Amino acid sequence: MGGLPEYVHVNHRDARLFVVSLLVASGVSLQNAETVALGLVQADLRGVESHGINRLPSYLARIRNGVLDPKAEPTLTQITPVVAQVDGHNGFGFPAAHLAMKTAIEMAKTLGIGMASVKHSNHFGMSAWIVQQAVDAGMMSLVFTNSSPALPAWGGKEKLLGVSPIACGAPGGEGSIPFILDMAPSVAARGKIHKAKRRGEKIPGDWALDAEGRPTNDPDKALDGGVMLPMGGPKGSGLAIMMDVFSGVLSGSAFAGGVTGPYDMSQPGDVGHFLVAIKPDLFMSMDEFKGRMTTLYHRVVSSKKMEGVERIYFPGEIELLTEKKRLAEGIPFVQAEIDALNKEAELLKVGKIGESLRLECL
Repeated sequence: MGGLPEYVHVNHRDARLFVVSLLVASGVSLQNAETVALGLVQADLRGVESHGINRLPSYLARIRNGVLDPKAEPTLTQITPVVAQVDGHNGFGFPAAHLAMKTAIEMAKTLGIGMASVKHSNHFGMSAWIVQQAVDAGMMSLVFTNSSPALPAWGGKEKLLGVSPIACGAPGGEGSIPFILDMAPSVAARGKIHKAKRRGEKIPGDWALDAEGRPTNDPDKALDGGVMLPMGGPKGSGLAIMMDVFSGVLSGSAFAGGVTGPYDMSQPGDVGHFLVAIKPDLFMSMDEFKGRMTTLYHRVVSSKKMEGVERIYFPGEIELLTEKKRLAEGIPFVQAEIDALNKEAELLKVGKIGESLRLECL
C-alpha cells in the first residue's frame, strides 16, 4: 500500500489490433473497428488514458445490452455547399465524427469552410484525435460535442450539463508544433474519475462533490450521485451550455440533460456533435500563416516564467511529448486494467492484449 503502481507496457500496434479484434468479434465492421481503435489508442499514446482503450468494457457492455448498434453505419446528408449533417444511427461515435470531419475538410478545400452536425451518435472518445484529422489535412478546426449530465448549472446542485470537451486546432509552421486544444469545462474530465476508480486512487478534493454536496476525494462517492465541478464557476457552466446548444439543440440530438452516458445501459446515448474545418490560407498565403503560427509558438514557450515553473508548454505539446515516449516504450497499464480488458477477450474468444493477435480479415 502507498507504493507506486507497477505498469504493464503494451505496444501501440498490439493495442490497436486488440481493439479491432474485440470490436469485429462484437459485430462491428472492420473499417469502423479500425476507426474506433485509432481514436482510442491515440488517446492512450497522448496520455489521455481516461479516453483510451479502457473504455472498451463499457462500450461492449452497451452492445450486449442492446443500447449501441455495432452494425450501424453513419449516413451523410448535404444541406448546403458548406453544411452537412451526419446521422450516426446509434452506432459508435468515432465513425460518425470521422465522416463528419472528412466531409467538412472536403468542403473547406473548395469553399474555404465546411461544417457538419452529427445526430443520434455516441461517445467519440478524445476530441483531439478529430482535431488531429483536420491538422493532418492542413486545416484549422473546431470540434464540439455534448455528453451526459455531470455538472450542475452554476448555483445548482443537480446534474444537468455534460462535461463536454471544447476542442480546436491549427497546423503549425516549421520549427513549431500544431496548436491542439482539448479541454473539459469542468475542473477535470469525468473520465479521470473513472480512471482513479479503476486504479484504486484518490482524486483531488476540488474535482467533485458527493451526493450530499460536499467536496470529496473518493471517486466512488463522486460517481455515485455526486457532481463534477465546473472550472471557473459560472464560466465553466456557460461553456457546458454552449456545447449543448451547438451539439445537442442544433443537431436534433438529446440535450438539456437528456444524453445517456457510456456507462449507462438503459437506453441509446443520442449524443450530438458539431465540427468545423477552416482553410488557413483564406486571408494570406499558407506560408505566411504557418510563419505566424511559428512566431506565436516561440513567443509562448519562451515567455518569462513564474516562480517554480521550469518550462512553458504550447497547447498539445505535453501530449505530443508523451506520444513520442509511448511510441518508443509502450502504453502503460496497471494489471487491473489489463485483467478487465482480457476478461472481454475471454468473453469474445479473441487473443488477449499483449499476446500474438491475428485477424483473418486483416
